[in-house]
Amino acid sequence: MKRRVVVTGVGLVSAVGVGTEATWQSLLAGTSGAAPITHFDTTGFSVTFAAEVKNFDPLQFIEKKELKKMGLFIQFALAASQFALEQAQLKITPEIADRTGVYIGSGIGGFDVIEREHTALMQGGPRRISPFFIPAAIVNLAAGYVSIRWGAKGPNSATCTACSSSAHAVGDSAKIVERCAADVMICGGAEAAITPMGVGGFASMRALSTRNDAPQKASRPFDRERDGFVIGEGSGILILEELEFAKRRGATILAEVVGYGMSGDAFHITQPSEDAGGAVRVMQATLADAQVQPEQIGYINAHGTSTPYNDRLETLAIKKVFGERAAKIPVSSTKSMTGHLLGGAGGLEAGIATLALRDQILPPTINLENPDPDCDLDYVPNQARRASFEYALSNSFGFGGTNAALLLKRYNE
Repeated sequence: MKRRVVVTGVGLVSAVGVGTEATWQSLLAGTSGAAPITHFDTTGFSVTFAAEVKNFDPLQFIEKKELKKMGLFIQFALAASQFALEQAQLKITPEIADRTGVYIGSGIGGFDVIEREHTALMQGGPRRISPFFIPAAIVNLAAGYVSIRWGAKGPNSATCTACSSSAHAVGDSAKIVERCAADVMICGGAEAAITPMGVGGFASMRALSTRNDAPQKASRPFDRERDGFVIGEGSGILILEELEFAKRRGATILAEVVGYGMSGDAFHITQPSEDAGGAVRVMQATLADAQVQPEQIGYINAHGTSTPYNDRLETLAIKKVFGERAAKIPVSSTKSMTGHLLGGAGGLEAGIATLALRDQILPPTINLENPDPDCDLDYVPNQARRASFEYALSNSFGFGGTNAALLLKRYNE
C-alpha cells in the first residue's frame, strides 16, 4: 500500500498578490498582474512590461542583514514558505525535523545577482565581487535557506528543469513522502528573472509578447491574437504530509496528491513536437500513477503560456488523452493573470489547483476574446466559475522537452 500524501498548506507570492488568499482572490476576480517594468530601465528593449511582484517587503520575512546574502528568488521562496507553514499551522520541532524535507525548484535562480556581480567585476575587478555571490545565486539555495530558516533536517534538494522545475519538485516530494523517506515536505518553486538579461534573452528568442501598449491584455492563452508569453516572478510553496501524520496533529487537509508523471519530447530545444507526444505521455503517466480514469478529471490547470505553439499543441494533447470528453473538461491558464513564472510556475499552479479543489471554484483564462479555431476547448473564459469536481490536473512543460504533470484530488476519508 502506498502512503497517502496530502496538501496542508499553500504559500503564494505572485504578481497579483503577496500571500495565498490575496493571490487567490485576485485570480478569481480576473486580475492581470502585467504592468510596465520597474526593476530596471527598459530603454532600448523591445519588451517593456512584465508581471512583477508588487508591494513585496522582504523585511516582513527576512532580517535586513540577511538580504544581501540572497537573490530575489530566495526571498520569494522564504516568504511563500512562511505563508504555507502558517496555513498548515505546522511548527517544525526537533521531534519532527529529521522527517521534514525541503525540495524547491527554479529554472534560472539568481539572475539578478549574477548580473549585479558581473557589473561589479567589469567595473572594479575581481575584488569587487561579493563573497555572498555564489550562495546568493545558485538554484539550490532557495531550498537551503528555507531548510535553515525552519530547521528542516530531512531530504533537501532542488530541481532545475526549466519551466517544469517546481512541478517536478512537488511530484518528487510526493514520492519521497509516499515511500516513507519523509513525513513532511516543503516543496515548490521560485523565480525572479525579470532582469535585463532575462527579459532581453527571451525577447531575442521572440518568445515574449510585445504588446507594450496594453500589458494587461498581453497574456492571452488560447486566443487567436496571442503573440508570446509575459514573464512573471514569485513563488509557490506547498506543504505535503503523510495522511496519518497530518491527521494525528489535527491538520486541515486541503487536497490529496494522487498522481505524478514525467516525460521527454526528444524533439527540439524550445518547441514541442507537432504530435504533442510528450504532453500526451506525461498526462497518461500521471493518470496511470493515480489509477484514475480520464473521465474522472474535472479540471485542468493548463501550462497555457500564450505562445502560438504551446497553446495549440497542449489543446491537441488534451484531446488525444481525453477523447470526446475533452470538450467537457474545464481548462484554464492562470498565466493569463500571473504571467509565466518559468521554473516557479508549476509550484504556483499546483497551489492554485489545490485552492480550486478546496473552494470548488475554477479560476478563469482572461483576455480570451477571439478564440483560435485550433484551441476549441472550454477554457473558462474571462470569469471564474463554480463547479463540482474531484480531480484537478496541472501541466508543466519546459525547454528541452521536459514535462511534468500533477494530479490532485479533493480530500475525503
